[in-house]
Amino acid sequence: MSTLPSIPSWRQVGRHAVFPEATHDEVARFDFLTRLNLHLSQMVLPGVKLAYEQRVKPAFVAEYSREPADRHEVRKAMQPDLHYQLWSALRRNSMEMRQQAGRALVFRQLERLRAAADALNEGAPTLKLDPSVRSPRYATAVDTHCMPGSYHTETVERDIAPGANYDAGIFVTTAGMLGAYSDGGGQALVDWLTQHKPGWKPRRILDIGCTIGHNALPLAQAFPEARVVAIDPATPVLRYGHARARSLGVHNIEFVQAVGESVPAEDASFDLVTTAMFWHETSSAAMPRIMKEVHRVLAPGGLTLHLEQPQYAGMDPFVAFMRDWDAYNNNEPFWTRMHEADLDRLVTQAGFPNGSYFETTMQAKVDRRLFPAAAAGEGGAAQEDYGRTPTWTAFGANKPAVPA
Repeated sequence: MSTLPSIPSWRQVGRHAVFPEATHDEVARFDFLTRLNLHLSQMVLPGVKLAYEQRVKPAFVAEYSREPADRHEVRKAMQPDLHYQLWSALRRNSMEMRQQAGRALVFRQLERLRAAADALNEGAPTLKLDPSVRSPRYATAVDTHCMPGSYHTETVERDIAPGANYDAGIFVTTAGMLGAYSDGGGQALVDWLTQHKPGWKPRRILDIGCTIGHNALPLAQAFPEARVVAIDPATPVLRYGHARARSLGVHNIEFVQAVGESVPAEDASFDLVTTAMFWHETSSAAMPRIMKEVHRVLAPGGLTLHLEQPQYAGMDPFVAFMRDWDAYNNNEPFWTRMHEADLDRLVTQAGFPNGSYFETTMQAKVDRRLFPAAAAGEGGAAQEDYGRTPTWTAFGANKPAVPA
């Protein structure tokens, strides 16, 4: 079992002008939840697999004279198991506690945070809000990953609370494994581009479903001569994300209120179109429309690249069942359909030519600020947590260049 060289404290989270300040007790609460998540991952979770292998699967085989055929049969068989129930309940409770701790932290100082965001956002042409844009129903029907009100709900004028809560709490769920600024996904995209397209300098970059922009900022920093456009339909996270970017000194990025199904941009206007952990929060009905927009706005010779969790095709039924946990227990109802979708077909039906689709893997770098003792390439990931460790699958496609 691989282990982290140290357990980071929430005090090490990257600070900026709109990041919430915490008391001693609030830090202690976040640190407890961070350690609880690591304990569940490293000490309790392995017992779930043992329960399946030593109790549940043998009982299934005894009854049906075969092993479970898919993740759904595994789920039905595992649900009565007490060890699985313990892990699952604690996992759900840890997320709910994280959300409530974050909300309490943010609402205690919301006026100060809102004033700081207002000062950074006022008159800035790089924050483009459109009152006519509404978050689609697939984004508003549930409190995504147990966040009350999800990304879009506003409780006061010029609200930024959902963005601040998200920014403060993601460190807890990931135990710092996405870095001090929780931008490990964006850093992974940059690393992949550096390795596979050395010297490439995209002029315009589009990031869809940006939330607070934590995965878009590394792209803006890596390509300072590019113009990055980060879109999201949720106003509070855009206000917060824009203020966050400006306070961190990143100015070559626009935050635009828009939905992925209707990107406010001309045809062939972006060299690179990205998403990070976006598609599993999108309905299966919306996915083809969004991918068609990706194809429309991508310039000839351009690249689209999407960071996600691996698809279920060919996956061991138990592993798929565990990865499917979020769909049934973490308010991620579109997770299961997205991860069984034929992404190659999705891409080609959007207009990309046959053979242009590809898959690859990416891994977040070790953040030496959080894990100073880690050697390069080591210590950056805890034991397999079925989708929560910073190793991802990415898929994408190249748009052919216009013939000379």
